[in-house]
Amino acid sequence: MASGNGLSVGIWGTGSAAPERVLTNFDLERMVETSDEWIRTRTGIRERRICDEQTATSDLAMQAARRAMEAAGVAPEAIGLVVVATVTPDMAFPSTANLVQHGLGIKGAAAFDLAAACSGFLYGLDVAASAIQSGRVRHALVIGAECLSKITDYTDRSTCVLFGDGAGAVVLGPVSEGHGILASQLGSDGAYGDLLCLPAGGSRRPASERTVAERLHYIKMQGNEVFKIAVRTMGEAAEQALRQAGLGVDQVRYLIPHQANIRIIDAAAKRLGIPEERVVVNIDRYGNTSAASIGIALDETARAGKLADGDVVVMVAFGGGLTWGATVVRWGGRT
Repeated sequence: MASGNGLSVGIWGTGSAAPERVLTNFDLERMVETSDEWIRTRTGIRERRICDEQTATSDLAMQAARRAMEAAGVAPEAIGLVVVATVTPDMAFPSTANLVQHGLGIKGAAAFDLAAACSGFLYGLDVAASAIQSGRVRHALVIGAECLSKITDYTDRSTCVLFGDGAGAVVLGPVSEGHGILASQLGSDGAYGDLLCLPAGGSRRPASERTVAERLHYIKMQGNEVFKIAVRTMGEAAEQALRQAGLGVDQVRYLIPHQANIRIIDAAAKRLGIPEERVVVNIDRYGNTSAASIGIALDETARAGKLADGDVVVMVAFGGGLTWGATVVRWGGRT
């Protein structure tokens, strides 16, 4: 992403983290009325990672962030901004970003949480890149982290098969011209907010005996409606971002979509005309980790040595809000 002063901003390093505990489809068969075949054929998920009682979102976020900072070769004192995208903060306040900042020994940097559900990581990239462009900071840490198991109703078979826990992180910094974030498209439509939400726990419905009894502190989703809107908006956002970057689909090395459902991923890739071998998929191992999913997939792709200098990556997401976003990055170019 280049500003009027010509400064381009890109990814210096990536990191990810996931809990050790694995919850398989066969485990879920013993919890609710479902089956491994039903889950795999409809979602593409075989297993997901689940936090223990002592692990919070900030713990996963710090693990991923340390790995990203190590990969980037950037020390804590060089970080000027910490953005944590999450819908499962440790608490209402202080922000999870503040907890992460302290845990990593980052002194004095601005730090805040960003709530855009599954699109949060891409929203965070855009915000942090703008801060670097402005000259206010040189390096920023962007983390998508979730403990969705803490807000998943394991008596609801329509949602409990979908979600998992994890974190993905990147360190952003200046890169050479023509590299880095080339385009970013973000959008939302609050008219559809009730299709995917956590009804209670805020000022509208504070925690009470009634909200707990009615299980309103768990994720609620109207899956069929979300599916239809997700396919359309993810495709449109990616197309718009590519046009903004002045690139064609044939120039895309990898599409890294939010890992929500294999059918959504396949439909979006088909709309864009991107072949299966250029689409990054890890939903089978992690499930839907919301704001963490793109960061995890990006880190795995980078650490596998699949990204070369100059490769074009398109990241695209859709989530509660409803929100969506797409980001086009040309890999490499560290200055």
